Amino acid sequence: MGLLQDGQWVDQWYDTKSTGGNFVRTITQFRNWITNDGSAGPTGTGGFKAESGRYHLYISLACPWAHHTLIMRSLKNLKEHISISIVNPLMLENGWTFEKADAVIEDTELNSDYLYQVYLAVKADYTGRVTLPVLWDKKTKTIVNNESAKIIHMLNTAFDDITGNIDDYAPEELLTEIDDINSVVYSNINNGVYKASFATTQEVNAKEVKNLFAALDQLE
Repeated sequence: MGLLQDGQWVDQWYDTKSTGGNFVRTITQFRNWITNDGSAGPTGTGGFKAESGRYHLYISLACPWAHHTLIMRSLKNLKEHISISIVNPLMLENGWTFEKADAVIEDTELNSDYLYQVYLAVKADYTGRVTLPVLWDKKTKTIVNNESAKIIHMLNTAFDDITGNIDDYAPEELLTEIDDINSVVYSNINNGVYKASFATTQEVNAKEVKNLFAALDQLE
């Protein structure tokens, strides 16, 4: 596991010394939205119109965050409209790679060996973690978004006019309730397993394990 520092790949673990042993997930840096008419979304800039064949999704079958977007792609009948690449499930000293293995689908857009090369194709001096999923725009050769929750939201409605699938998995009248549940699930369960397993002190680990199971009990 590593990150990019000024465009250079560094095999470096998360800094937990400065956070008292706590794992702190970094904020994703690409925040544009695909919309049905190309107008700007809630964040980022405009110009990303929903078009069949224009976008490409980089995912890992081993990553629960990326897995969410793959499910939405299927539910919304987007398989023939959004192509995908699947990285090798092992993330070692070079981060996510396209090394051949079962279920790996090579990078047909940039012919990359490593996912970090996709980030560098957008910004040669990029600094930050190289995460999945990544939603790529073939037309402008840039990353639209690399935040799973936001990608799911845009896939839910942006392509409805193209697919004819108007199933809404986030109806407006339920958004408040959905957001309330998601805040618990995201912080304490989805991210909770990372905070527990990546903790570097026993005290923090015990706290995060307790929070994880408390959240599971709350939702049950």
